[in-house]
Amino acid sequence: QVRLVEFGGGLAQSGGSLRLSCVVSESRFSIYAMGWYRQAPGKERDLVATITSGGLTNYADSVKGRFTISKDVAKNTVYLQMSSLKPEDTAVYYCYARTNSGNQFWGQGTQVTVSS
Repeated sequence: QVRLVEFGGGLAQSGGSLRLSCVVSESRFSIYAMGWYRQAPGKERDLVATITSGGLTNYADSVKGRFTISKDVAKNTVYLQMSSLKPEDTAVYYCYARTNSGNQFWGQGTQVTVSS
């Protein structure tokens, strides 16, 4: 079992910034990768950014150059720094973890709303 707790999110103006945090509060498995997905109303859950245990990152084209994913191993925390926010970034953001054995776990989600 892997338990993920998310912090951050909220309301921002277009062009503003927010930072999301995801803490691994409990893990019985080794984690291979963590990241963030988002789901807007009426749409599917889509990849935002991921980072592997080795530090390799991957971003959705829509957020490249605006969002930065990072991690603090000592704090068991992954961050998503979001800058130059756009109204289309409005969604529920979910933290994600994948173990070395391929199991996937999700956080409870945190709302991000960007006003124009």
